[in-house]
Amino acid sequence: MNFINISYLIPLLPLIGAAINGFVSFSGIKTRKWLTNVVACGSILASFIIACGIFYQLNLLSAEERSITVTWFPWFDFDLLKANVAFLIDQLSIVMVLVVSGVGFLIHVYSIGYMAPDKGYSRFFSYLNLFCFAMLMLVLADNLLLMFVGWEGVGLCSYLLIGFWFDHKPNAAAGMKAFIVNRIGDFSFIIGVAILFWALYSVGHPTVTFTELREHVSLLDGLKMGPYAVVTVICIALFIGATGKSAQIPLYVWLPDAMAGPTPVSALIHAATMVTAGVYMIGRMNFLYTMSETALAIVATVGAVTAVFAATIGFAQNDIKKVLAYSTVSQLGYMFLGMGTSIYSAGIFHLVTHAFFKACLFLGAGSVILGMHHEQHMDRMGGLRNYMPVTFWTFLAATLALAGIFPLAGFFSKDEILWQVFSRGADNHLYYVLWGLGVAGAIGTAFYMFRCVSMTFFGKLHTAAEHEYDEADALDSAHKVDDHHQPLTPQEQSLSITSVLVVLAVLSILGGFMGLPHALGKFVGMPNYFEHWLEPVFASKIGRLEDGKMIAEGHGSIEYLLMLFSVSVAVAGIFAAIWFYTKRKDLIVSFTAKFRRLHTLVYNKYYIDEIYDFIFIQPLLKLNDLLKAFDQAVIDGFVNACAAFGVFWAAVSGWWDWFFVDGAVNVVANATITSGRKLRLIQTGRIQHYFYIILFGLIVLLVWRVI
Repeated sequence: MNFINISYLIPLLPLIGAAINGFVSFSGIKTRKWLTNVVACGSILASFIIACGIFYQLNLLSAEERSITVTWFPWFDFDLLKANVAFLIDQLSIVMVLVVSGVGFLIHVYSIGYMAPDKGYSRFFSYLNLFCFAMLMLVLADNLLLMFVGWEGVGLCSYLLIGFWFDHKPNAAAGMKAFIVNRIGDFSFIIGVAILFWALYSVGHPTVTFTELREHVSLLDGLKMGPYAVVTVICIALFIGATGKSAQIPLYVWLPDAMAGPTPVSALIHAATMVTAGVYMIGRMNFLYTMSETALAIVATVGAVTAVFAATIGFAQNDIKKVLAYSTVSQLGYMFLGMGTSIYSAGIFHLVTHAFFKACLFLGAGSVILGMHHEQHMDRMGGLRNYMPVTFWTFLAATLALAGIFPLAGFFSKDEILWQVFSRGADNHLYYVLWGLGVAGAIGTAFYMFRCVSMTFFGKLHTAAEHEYDEADALDSAHKVDDHHQPLTPQEQSLSITSVLVVLAVLSILGGFMGLPHALGKFVGMPNYFEHWLEPVFASKIGRLEDGKMIAEGHGSIEYLLMLFSVSVAVAGIFAAIWFYTKRKDLIVSFTAKFRRLHTLVYNKYYIDEIYDFIFIQPLLKLNDLLKAFDQAVIDGFVNACAAFGVFWAAVSGWWDWFFVDGAVNVVANATITSGRKLRLIQTGRIQHYFYIILFGLIVLLVWRVI
């Protein structure tokens, strides 16, 4: 079977699954849950199997033949713009499809257990399938317009899934926040695409197709837009769109609030789909970003600052899902740091490994939340390793991978980024600063994640004896209210949940070996398979990938020292967190009391939401009130005045019509009627009367003639 020829089924099957379960949900048809499971999970599993077949077939081809465009039908066919509904099957797109469909399938299976009691079961799986369809369209698209369809699709689906429990106000508000913030980024993305198209039009090659863009984009070199290079303007505009989808400063604020949705949604958004869209977009447009050192520096700087900034917020959060949310923001920062260093394969590699361990962490958190009667506050947990051993060990493995501990997956991907950033510092000292920020973020990651592990799994259970359901807590979770029946003693979850955690934990442990760095791979004779696989996609004119290899080979001792240093600081952060939160929690209490203002600042996320509210939202609301008042006083006033004048003029016209027009008509009519009545009197029917009248008439005529 030629799997490439049926690649259209990869996004189509989840779309069909979404349509079937959506029809079942909204029509009110009663069906058994196993049928919903087969449709939802089967469709995404089939997509994953087809993707595996395509990967196998691509692997049989030479590197130069692995870029295949499969056109399904024409979309736009104008003189200026031509675009097809077509898929670009290459090394990068198939990696993304495998991640989206593979991790997506595991999340679907997990959802069978997690969402079992929910009344909107079929609706949830319909949205989940629709989300996967949109993301698969995004990564398979062969042009920017079709990519934008998927780009907007994941934004819509995030709104539907984050606000899944829409009858709970905070959930509905979180969904709207995600939708609106992403629209801001999407507007910039559209501007970037428009400028790119018209810039290419000005040099005689208007196109939005990736293969043609790669061929002709070099013509934009030297082209200016005012004082700025047009390539830089385009890259920055597209990157602002990426900050919305991938939650980077300044448009990251929607992502922590996305925790209002069901936990499988959090895992799908944060691990395999929406937040990786911006990283993928830059990877796909690498030939454009490579032309602008300024744009690359901006991408790397925003990524490094976001990594550290989000990590510091994670220090003080007590909601287990919020900790993981800020961890996602931070790790996305590392991905952008790698992309901005133009080591695109390292950024994509961290995207893949992050999908493994972050999905495991979020789903592990969901298992904990179920076991704790839908409690999410870590300070009300503790000692869960004795009650939920599978969840504990898988969560621990994923946390070690996230912290960058050798030889787990996160070590290889994160270390490669940090090493390449450091190696570029010789040419541009800015990258030494960015490397320092990356290391600081790594220390912070290790600390706040093992703070999470310590508060959740170590120590004693805080809720077994004294915890009582608090109705006020229902404000924090829409899923908590209807679960009073669940036993308060924590317990391991069903096989559909734990089996998924085990698979993801294994991937978190072993997944890094497909991208073994050259400095380590040479000892075991294992090349960097991942980098080698993606190399044709990222082989740009400046050849930074090769430069990175040369630097690594020429400064092997430095790379080993940096590896040792990064692991050492991560281990230090781990032991510090475990020691503080299991042995000397009194020091944390005293530190918090001594630096209360600092703790309050970090706990409240630096008041960024409040600052945005003050600077943007409140002025917009005031402008809204002003426009409302203007509308009511001026626009509506003018309309009402026109209406009143119309009524007055209608009254005058009515009076004129009644008194003069109708009056004149009525006078004539009345005169005619009156004269008719008078003349009717001469019609007596007597011959004598007629004779006298005739005689009188003759006399009058004779007199008139004589005179």
